Amino acid sequence: MAPMPKQHPAAGVPVPDLSTVWLRVFLVVARHGSFTVAARALGWTQSAVSRQISSLEAALGGAPLFDRLPRGVRLTEAGRLLVPHAETVAETLHGAARELAALREVAGGRLRFGAFATADAALVPHALAAFRARHPRVRLSREEGLTPGLLDRLAAGHLDLAVVSTTGGAPLESYELHHLLDESLYVAVPADHPLAGHEGPVRLGQLAGADWISGSSRPEGTLLDAALRQGFRPRVTHVVGEWTAKQGYVAAGLGVTLVPALAAESVRPDIVLLSVLDEGAPARAVYAATARGRALTPAAEAFVGALREAVARIPG
Repeated sequence: MAPMPKQHPAAGVPVPDLSTVWLRVFLVVARHGSFTVAARALGWTQSAVSRQISSLEAALGGAPLFDRLPRGVRLTEAGRLLVPHAETVAETLHGAARELAALREVAGGRLRFGAFATADAALVPHALAAFRARHPRVRLSREEGLTPGLLDRLAAGHLDLAVVSTTGGAPLESYELHHLLDESLYVAVPADHPLAGHEGPVRLGQLAGADWISGSSRPEGTLLDAALRQGFRPRVTHVVGEWTAKQGYVAAGLGVTLVPALAAESVRPDIVLLSVLDEGAPARAVYAATARGRALTPAAEAFVGALREAVARIPG
């Protein structure tokens, strides 16, 4: 039995619920002018082809689409009218199938991702270069921001993936987390600092009396949480947000600052990095976050793989 026609939402005209199989069979029969030849081309029986055409005709109101001739069939006026519409549907579905195949093979589609600023120093560029070399036809868009803002964008569906960290205590438990690394810390000191020639890791307590340069006047929720865990409250004398500027302050002898491993590659040559002794807990963990309950796109999955490969190139 043919499906019941649907009402057109605008004009109130009944619109038949057509099967794409019917339309495909219709086009094959129209091309060959024969149920028998069409059945051979489709790998079906002639009676199966005939039933599909009869179902299509019934769904369209009963008007015959083919004149049944002694040898083969010929399109009626209704059949000739239907051909371009059926071809449009077939081409649209074929195009959708091509795009879906490209999506599966990461040969097309898009990837919208974000990252916090320090991840953009080395981790993201390394991953992005590898990803683009392998998947040049994926359309990429990137955002930079703090972890809480990136998570909001992810939850709202504006991003497919976000590189985030545990600094600041952002509510990561609501997201799917793909662990990338537990990030070690360095302390940057001027080249003439007494500890500049120190071999091996240092305890942050050795710098308890130093002037500190930080992105916030309060250590809570920043990398300087590590100092609070080690039993002292650092004296922040200069609040500087940007990594390059912080290094300039250190080089001028105005204080010391903490540098995460992700930013270690971009440190200027006139300051010295000292590794910080791990007292049992990493300074922060870094994740690729995706929205919970939302399917990971093939492009996002491939980018997570590229990020994990790039981790191996991060010092520490």
